[in-house]
Amino acid sequence: MPAPRPSRLLAALLATPLLAGCFASSGEADGKPADGSRLRVALAFPPAERLSPYGADATILSRLGITESLTALDGNGTAAPALASSWRRQDARTWQFTLREATFHDGSEVTADAVAASLGRAAHARPAPAGVTLTARAVDKHRIRVSTGRPDPILPLRLSSPGLAVLSAKAYRGKDHVDPAGAGTGPFVLKKVTGATSATLDRYDGYWGGRAQAAGIDVRFVPDGTARTNALRSGDTDIAEAVPVAQAATLQPDTRRETATTRTTSLLLNHRSGPFADARLRAAARATVDTSALAKDVYEGHADRGTGIYGPAVGWAEGRHPAPVGRATPKRPEGTRITLATYDNRPELPEVAQVLKQQLEKAGFRVELVVREYARLESDALAGKFDAFVLARNSLVDTGDPVAILAGDYTCAGNYNLALLCDKDVDRAVAEAERTADTVKRQDAALRAEARVLGTDSVVPLVHQRVITGVGRSVKGVLLDPYERTLIGTGTRR
Repeated sequence: MPAPRPSRLLAALLATPLLAGCFASSGEADGKPADGSRLRVALAFPPAERLSPYGADATILSRLGITESLTALDGNGTAAPALASSWRRQDARTWQFTLREATFHDGSEVTADAVAASLGRAAHARPAPAGVTLTARAVDKHRIRVSTGRPDPILPLRLSSPGLAVLSAKAYRGKDHVDPAGAGTGPFVLKKVTGATSATLDRYDGYWGGRAQAAGIDVRFVPDGTARTNALRSGDTDIAEAVPVAQAATLQPDTRRETATTRTTSLLLNHRSGPFADARLRAAARATVDTSALAKDVYEGHADRGTGIYGPAVGWAEGRHPAPVGRATPKRPEGTRITLATYDNRPELPEVAQVLKQQLEKAGFRVELVVREYARLESDALAGKFDAFVLARNSLVDTGDPVAILAGDYTCAGNYNLALLCDKDVDRAVAEAERTADTVKRQDAALRAEARVLGTDSVVPLVHQRVITGVGRSVKGVLLDPYERTLIGTGTRR
């Protein structure tokens, strides 16, 4: 068990200063605004890629109501209309989508030609968003035909990815640069981005889904969780993303929302190089980890112990996880040196890593801990510069398809493979799941592939998270979903 710690309530109250000066003062300490016109939002993650939709920043654009894709995810995780009002499958590799009448933020019309051009740019981005390989052609002004290189039975679901947001021609400046400012289709238009510190959004009155109730959004990117929480408590912000569990008790019950999510915190072990290229040492690390202690002590009950890649919020997977396949016999570490890395944008992660360090050292590993902001860590992680990495990852964030995270994160060709896992049996199982069209059978195939992934011990699920969002008393209509794709919509107001 970790050593006893001081009262978290006291620690939180004495910790980081308030987020003074980040937002213009417009209300009292209870968050009640003077003009009721604009929303003030504190987000945890600064832009990592200049707000390009072709990476981790895509969900920032989606959550703030800047961008939209052809489809969206409904509450059951199935494809729902967004910029496309309807669709039908024409053959094994071709789907036709009918577009609704809409305009881009620059006033130009959303036409089939514009959508085809935008999807074409996404398809040629590296890495390709959501692992999509497609071509798109206009049939007429309001119908578009999308074809894939191989049969894709869930293309409408895949096209809901925030990484496949539809942007106007003005977004594309040069071969590789994408700028979503003034080029989206959502209820809010991005007007200004100030580095990694702030962004300004105004209401887009021409939005096809109706005029938003908030006049705009003033965003501050605040990696420090205590500062975000204190800003909500003082009335300096209306919505505080990802409140640390250590800060939850400092908020009044009516100003915090807890949402079960499909986000799992995992320990990823470098399969390609270093000590954990040895399957027996990976097995030793996995056998050492006490996930119950993490859920109970670090997350203070605001998480469930890890049971797999898919957690309790993925209802169809609950109680159906098959046993991992092919695990090696653990080997004594005998002082093996490893580097364990994580990021501090999610404030529980450094503490998770510290507890893991203690557990691994007790088992005989010698651990160097590295903690940085995510934007300063991702490239090194993808390059395999760490032996182990603690990551919080939404298992359905990219497409809503359970197979997508397996293909993107755990296959040889995966575009977000921080474990650097490359195993022919895993690739074979994932490919089988990708070929399966029937929903229930696809879920079964995904669980079989999950068993193969977990059998490599390159991925150790630690906890399944419940996200805490701070919401001012006067704020209504915040959109909280288990996929973490939405936050501000047309009905969000104060």
